[in-house]
Amino acid sequence: MRKIYEIFLKALETFTALLAVAMFLVVIVGVFYRYVLDSSLSWYDEFAEFILVWLTMYGSVLALARGKHIGFEAIVELFPAKLRRATEIFSTLCILAFSGIMLVSGWILVRACGMETCVSITQVKMDWIFSVMPITGGLMLIVCLVQLAILVTRGSSPSAKGMEEGP
Repeated sequence: MRKIYEIFLKALETFTALLAVAMFLVVIVGVFYRYVLDSSLSWYDEFAEFILVWLTMYGSVLALARGKHIGFEAIVELFPAKLRRATEIFSTLCILAFSGIMLVSGWILVRACGMETCVSITQVKMDWIFSVMPITGGLMLIVCLVQLAILVTRGSSPSAKGMEEGP
């Protein structure tokens, strides 16, 4: 199970890195056209924005999986071990609920915008662009379920460090 989870995270890291490269290339092409060729592309700005949103959303899944989201570690570390563990479980359950809400509301958004198209390139449907919300919600659900299983069975922190250490 741990190996499959790490492969999943590595694939997500690779995809996120590819998104960063794609955004860089789109912006470079747009700047080249504007300042070197003295012409502008109608689509590059909009697509750079979409890629930035995708990068942020998929990056948040990685941050969650690696235990890098903002938290109150300094306060939680002052708690006794049992209360600390209960706090971690409660926190993971809250994120699990948020992920479920994001999955469902993202799906509703995708269905509602199914016929809308991008402003700059009308062949691109907005449901494809907005699909990042339910996908991210689903990926966060997976990460939270793995972290919850680790917390309940091993009692260790749900970060990547906890995944890499043995039982």
